[in-house]
Amino acid sequence: MSLLDRYIARQFFINVITLLLILFCFIVAIDASMNVTKFSKVADVLLESRGQGDAGSLTRLGTTLWIIADLWWPRLLQLYNFLIGMVMVGAMGFTCTQFVRHREFVAMLAAGQSLMRVARPVVIVALCFTVVQALNQELVIPRIAPLLSRDHKAAGAREVGTTSLPLTPDGSGRLFQARAFDVDRGELHDLFVLEYNAQGQPERAIRATHAVWDGQAWILESGTVEPRRMQAPPQPIERLTTGLSPEQIRLMRYGAYRHAMSFQQAGKLLERKDMLDERAAGDLQRVRWGRVSVWISNLLTLSIALPFFLTREPRSMIQQSLKCAPISISALVGGVLGASAAIPGIPPVLGVFVPVMILLPASIAVMSTVRT
Repeated sequence: MSLLDRYIARQFFINVITLLLILFCFIVAIDASMNVTKFSKVADVLLESRGQGDAGSLTRLGTTLWIIADLWWPRLLQLYNFLIGMVMVGAMGFTCTQFVRHREFVAMLAAGQSLMRVARPVVIVALCFTVVQALNQELVIPRIAPLLSRDHKAAGAREVGTTSLPLTPDGSGRLFQARAFDVDRGELHDLFVLEYNAQGQPERAIRATHAVWDGQAWILESGTVEPRRMQAPPQPIERLTTGLSPEQIRLMRYGAYRHAMSFQQAGKLLERKDMLDERAAGDLQRVRWGRVSVWISNLLTLSIALPFFLTREPRSMIQQSLKCAPISISALVGGVLGASAAIPGIPPVLGVFVPVMILLPASIAVMSTVRT
């Protein structure tokens, strides 16, 4: 990259980081001010558990701030994926506004440089932020998914805890029920399984005080199997092979896990066709491929917004921003909605890319109107 390219890329990069920090600080400050009482109570409970119930005000303040940071750092990583498209468009507008105000576009044209030189480093930096977004979604978010399901009262906790498991089919003619499901360890307590035959009649019941997943099946502790249609004593059972894994249970019990899955995790779930009906499989396909569509839509929206600010002569950037805002917002929102909504008659894998099909020719047409 030449000196000019590095200068433009640096300005755009700084503006993106600045806007992200401002938005993050604003969101966290609003949430902290509205829920300061809840955070204070959580901090008091934490201090009492450490034997510091009589701690001073500074210690309580520091603990409260730590609780807020602990709750929000995983949320901010997820929020980055949601906001980066809008932030890149806004940062591009600020960058070009700075160039127009200091007459740097005029200097570039006087030196024989095309205004398209401005677009190249902006698009390269935007592509780098999109790669970070993809790595964040595929490598980071799946690892911190349990932390994303916490509410304000669970701030500071490293474990999600336990929840009950209602009657849940496994796709192989069984219904699972458990008094408690340990979300963090993937273990079931007081498990009850009812098996059905091909005619839909209950055939046998399986009970166990504790069950641990070994990757292929549930290893039962004090497990017994009892026929339902004949008088026979219960028989011991140590292993129950099924497709209902802890990951499947988390997916069904916590909606946050669905969008926190990586591309590979969603693919593994889709391989179990016996566990998913047509609607659930379509939702997973949209989750899997929709994020790719959103990444491309963000870059196309940026290229659509660029020509509004690449002007040969100085103009009012406020007017250009007002012209650009409705188009950019519509493109960003349409990209997200189009990637997540079911379109009748179109397969989910293809339907999520409808926004890309619309934005791509629009981007080419708008970029060709730049007068340089």
